[in-house]
Amino acid sequence: MDELRIGERAFSSRLIVGTGKYASFPLMRDAIEASGAQVVTVAVRRINLDRPKEEGLLDYLDRSRLTILPNTAGCYTAEEAIRTARLGREAGLSNLVKLEVIGDRTTLLPDTEALLEATRALVREGFIVMPYTNDDPIMARKLQDAGAACVMPLAAPIGSGQGILNPLNIRFILEAVSVPVIVDAGVGTASDASVAMELGADGVLMNTAIAGARDPVKMARAMRLAVEAGRLAYEAGRIAKRPHAAASSPPEGRVAPAPPAAGPAREPVRS
Repeated sequence: MDELRIGERAFSSRLIVGTGKYASFPLMRDAIEASGAQVVTVAVRRINLDRPKEEGLLDYLDRSRLTILPNTAGCYTAEEAIRTARLGREAGLSNLVKLEVIGDRTTLLPDTEALLEATRALVREGFIVMPYTNDDPIMARKLQDAGAACVMPLAAPIGSGQGILNPLNIRFILEAVSVPVIVDAGVGTASDASVAMELGADGVLMNTAIAGARDPVKMARAMRLAVEAGRLAYEAGRIAKRPHAAASSPPEGRVAPAPPAAGPAREPVRS
């Protein structure tokens, strides 16, 4: 498969995983290994920056193999998110940032006005901004125009496990922007990840679907395979849907022409 490119960085895995909600750090480490992910998100607020000698989350991440993606989880204003992103960079995590600005404590849906403001500010400061947003193609285009390295529309509310509730909007976003589209939030099981990739998404980010599974390590491996299978299916091009049956065996002595493929929603983002 081709690579996922975020800014100037390239990754062979299109699955990004989080580090929260695991029963233990060793279980988190094993699940990340099984997922094959090369990028892992870390909430800046969860890191004991003021107690560097204490064992913490970062001690269980192989930073020679993994790219740390700091996120601004828990921020409710643009100013708070900007300050948290700066803190993560100053701590030596990365100049990448998964930008979250939450607008509602019940639904955890993003405040897109504040998100756009924070994106513009952080891009000016040299961050590679990966904004978590709603499934709105208009906002996706505005975030791209503001300098975002990708857009990360939700599939469903964070942690809900409902899968892709509005695949049509994901398609609209894929048509609206040229930067990578990474489906984020709401994935519940492997089939959800596969659907996202078959739609043409460039990647999938998840946390609860793996960490909250009965066996996180097995689910992580399932997600890895689902993302790979979905991407391959997208690149191969599914057959067109037909209202009637079509015989799979040609009449004797004749070679039936191959059925037309439905074709991808857009060309894959390639290196």
